[in-house]
Amino acid sequence: MPFLPLPTSAAWAHQDARCGFEVVYFRALDDGHLLTGATTAVEGGQPWIVDYEIRVDVGWRTRSARATGRSSTGLRTRLLEGDGEGRWRIDGEPALHLDGCLDVDLESSAMTNALPVHRLALTAGATAPSPAVYMRALDLGIERLEQQYTRAGDQDGHQRYEYTAPVFDFSCQLVYDEAGLVLAYPGIAVRAF
Repeated sequence: MPFLPLPTSAAWAHQDARCGFEVVYFRALDDGHLLTGATTAVEGGQPWIVDYEIRVDVGWRTRSARATGRSSTGLRTRLLEGDGEGRWRIDGEPALHLDGCLDVDLESSAMTNALPVHRLALTAGATAPSPAVYMRALDLGIERLEQQYTRAGDQDGHQRYEYTAPVFDFSCQLVYDEAGLVLAYPGIAVRAF
């Protein structure tokens, strides 16, 4: 079943791994979507704030992401630019180690797990790797994140995906609403609005 149009906004309460909150606003554009949000949390005794603006094209490939983070390490801003074919620039400089990534995954955000699910449009039982440009919350450090999504059977009108990120030795089942936004991200966040 295809996803319904995005709502105008959504929010998540962080849980278990951190204490905090995320709010995002969605705007449809002629050539895709603009996702503008902010997330605040305390994790491991460190408070942080990350404001972000992510632009995706009509195929849900991330074309740009600007993040501003505030923490005890200071104030930082990062600009990621993607060509839609898996090549990236970080603050204007080529980032060859990110070749092949089509999505941005913000450590601070539950919303960014919607990007690959929309882009991949997997059928039940299908599996796909989805390497992502991963941005850390505390210092906006950027690295490559190997991850994989497998679409499980739908339940109660919600799409479900088995998610794995081997570098973190992490796997869980993500449940999405009718618009393709995460409802439950075990150990990380739960949809609040």
